[in-house]
Amino acid sequence: MVRRALKWLPWGLVPAALAAGWAHAPSLVRFALAGLALLPLARLLGEATDALAERLGPVAAGLLNATCGNAAELIIAVLALRRGLVEVVQASLSGSIIGNLLLVLGLALLAGGLRHRVQKFSALAAESQLASLALAVFALLLPALFFHLVRLAHRESLALPLSVAVSVVLLLVYTASLVFSLHTHKDLLGTHAAHEAPPWSTRKAVTLLLVSGALTGLVAEVLVGSVEEVGHQLGLSQVFLGVVVVAVLGNAAEHAAAIVLAWRNHMDAALSICFASSLQVALFVTPVLVLLSFPLGHPMGLVFSAVEVVAVAASVGLSGLVTLNGESNWLEGVQLLALYLILALCLAFLPAQEALLPL
Repeated sequence: MVRRALKWLPWGLVPAALAAGWAHAPSLVRFALAGLALLPLARLLGEATDALAERLGPVAAGLLNATCGNAAELIIAVLALRRGLVEVVQASLSGSIIGNLLLVLGLALLAGGLRHRVQKFSALAAESQLASLALAVFALLLPALFFHLVRLAHRESLALPLSVAVSVVLLLVYTASLVFSLHTHKDLLGTHAAHEAPPWSTRKAVTLLLVSGALTGLVAEVLVGSVEEVGHQLGLSQVFLGVVVVAVLGNAAEHAAAIVLAWRNHMDAALSICFASSLQVALFVTPVLVLLSFPLGHPMGLVFSAVEVVAVAASVGLSGLVTLNGESNWLEGVQLLALYLILALCLAFLPAQEALLPL
């Protein structure tokens, strides 16, 4: 009885968050309730996607997972863009990659290492995924590096057209990677299920996917509507809220799955979640948001700040070093977490009214 009550307890946060939003409760209350309510919704969204994928063919299932894998994060970002929170969205994109490679991977290595001492995984598979991720991240950060090195006089007017062109190229690469993995070379790529899909019927899976998506949008609207006020009240910058808070909330379900898999000694699957989610942010979520930002009335470019560029590059480099030999332990997890904590502390000390200068 107690276990059942605890299981349903998080779902009480959803109506509480919506009620707080409609009643115009204090911003801190709205932000906290909405952030916590997103956790069970993101999990249900992922489970419904997995259950529906089980009912489809391998190609359709792959496309569904590729499209809906970061649905909660995409919904939050679109709503934030609609409100003009461009800085928060940009920070959440870099924060998502940093969080996957430092926070989530660090927690996974720590949890698995404490239970199993030394864990082994395929170094070749990790190297292959990291190579793709490094190329994607470099392409994503190239506009910022370009403007820094060239120092064009009219870079403000050139940043958006270049960002659009780069976004189109990234989406083409993403499409090519789907064709490669789901059609032409699917026999060469192993798949690692994040967890067993619920045994739901197609109708139930579709219904829950639509319901969870709609509720995620409503709760995310409450969250996004209170971000600026919370930042002012707590003295936190929009960059900190985007990199640390919004990025973590948008990927909470995947984060939990990776840590649980590492605890169960399924390190290949745990690593795959961390790397694949980061790759999807770089090749799909970010360019889609850049293109959507124009009809939403708040154009967003790919000119990230120097801190974000360095942090993302360091995340890719350090995560590559700790997975290079095909073995992991808890100390490597601590090292990744330490770098994430240092970055979070640096951003926490950034005054609320200050913005990080682009490269």
